[in-house]
Amino acid sequence: MPQMFIVPNGTQALQCIALAVGLSGCVSAKLETGGTLTAYQGMTPENGVVAKSKQRMERADVMAARTVVIVPTTFSATASGEKLSEQQRRVIANAVDRSVCIGLSDRFQIVAPEQSADLTIHTTITHVTVTNAKIAAASKVASAVPTFLSFGAPVPVPRIPIGMGTLSIEAEALNREGQQKAALLWARGTDVLTGKARVSAAGDAYDLASMYGNDFSKFLVTGKNPYSAGISLPTTQKLKSSLGGNPKYAACEKFGKAGVANFVAGALGAPPEWVDKGEPRH
Repeated sequence: MPQMFIVPNGTQALQCIALAVGLSGCVSAKLETGGTLTAYQGMTPENGVVAKSKQRMERADVMAARTVVIVPTTFSATASGEKLSEQQRRVIANAVDRSVCIGLSDRFQIVAPEQSADLTIHTTITHVTVTNAKIAAASKVASAVPTFLSFGAPVPVPRIPIGMGTLSIEAEALNREGQQKAALLWARGTDVLTGKARVSAAGDAYDLASMYGNDFSKFLVTGKNPYSAGISLPTTQKLKSSLGGNPKYAACEKFGKAGVANFVAGALGAPPEWVDKGEPRH
């Protein structure tokens, strides 16, 4: 008697595909140096599950600091920025600064650039692998199919595993005398299961910018490797600011608000430059 096989329905098939593709992980990102740090000596590799990093910290000095100035993020000359419009570059850099400002507010007082502070943060984007907007659009269309097949029940669907972006950054915290007290080289690529498919060359780098901000701020707030500091729930101020509320410190207002509209736009795949205007205009 011939062996019987059960053919999975559309939803089951898509779930199997999602599992198989998910095992392939994410886009590999390189740690890039841009020559903007005051020193690169003494940095040790400390990698997370997805992110790569090299870190250095004089912990006693960082933990004793109370005030911080955030210098606006810049792009290095070799950051592949020529593939991005000026608006896209501004949106990515601003997303870095906003995330860092909100995260550091958990322990530090953020002050305006013209004021003196215990630590001054300098951040440079050293490499961007841009998102293939056409493939991102195709991924967005494909993600709607299983919801239709499952009669509206959400089904996780991986992105098409090509054309995804990466982001590499270097940053340091300097004391009042201009001496480096902490430094971080960081790189991460988008993964197929959690990366939003935004139809924009800047889409993945924009989302990765906030992930970097979370890692860097945790690094300085805890004084520890952010990948071994443990999981903690977001503070009230971080949750409020991330959802579009007023930031804890006025100095963070210059980086604008992300807000619920931005989350909705991301879920729909809209380009970040359509909805995130960065610094508010008066």
